[in-house]
Amino acid sequence: MAGHAPRGCELECSWQQTYRALIEAAYAEPTLRRLYPFTSHWALRFSTTTRPNLTVVGLCLTAGSDGTYGVGRGFVTPDLGLFAMADEAVAAAVYRLPSSLGPVTLGG
Repeated sequence: MAGHAPRGCELECSWQQTYRALIEAAYAEPTLRRLYPFTSHWALRFSTTTRPNLTVVGLCLTAGSDGTYGVGRGFVTPDLGLFAMADEAVAAAVYRLPSSLGPVTLGG
C-alpha cells in the first residue's frame, strides 16, 4: 500500500488486534499494496487516487469485535462473507477486484 499503515490500528479499542491483523494482511497482498489505503468508520478501503478526491475501488474490509473479518460491497456491510482469518478476507476481496487497476495517481 502506498505509504504506511492507516493510523486506525494505533487507536485503543476492543478489536484492536483484529483490526491490526486485517491491515497487516492487506499490506502483505501485492495487489492491495499498489493501491491507496484509507480507513473510515473502522473499515479498510482502497482507492486508485490519493486524497482529496478518492476513486474508491474494490470492497470494504472490516474487523469485528468477535474476531471475524468481513468483506462487503457496501460500506461496512459484510454481504460477501465473514471469515475467521484476515488473510481469507483479503483473498476474497482481491478475487473480486477489477483486473485493470493501474498505479495510484494524485487525487488533486
